[in-house]
Amino acid sequence: MDPKVDFGFFIAAMPDTRSADYYLGCLEGSVFMDFDNCEDGRIRLKRISFDGYGCCDLSGQAIPMNEIDSRAFKEIIEAQLSDQSRLTIIVKKVILSNRKLIWENALTEYTLL
Repeated sequence: MDPKVDFGFFIAAMPDTRSADYYLGCLEGSVFMDFDNCEDGRIRLKRISFDGYGCCDLSGQAIPMNEIDSRAFKEIIEAQLSDQSRLTIIVKKVILSNRKLIWENALTEYTLL
């Protein structure tokens, strides 16, 4: 993920059939990411969808964010995504730690690696 790219994260809404605790869109709606709270208070990527590729469900196998990133993620969400650069770093870390579960060609096309 190129830190110079402005991903333009925004809080998204999804239908009830796509349940998660947090929804983020980016790249003008080309990519959507769903996150869940874990029992230990950390955040886990639940699914990610890409225009032209579909929805990649991580089936509960994703490695959660560490405690510091999870806390920062929640604070950024509560502040209406006021810190886009910090959010980019957190999302980059969660994607890198779970890249084996996500379609590499989609991640490359959308500059998320």
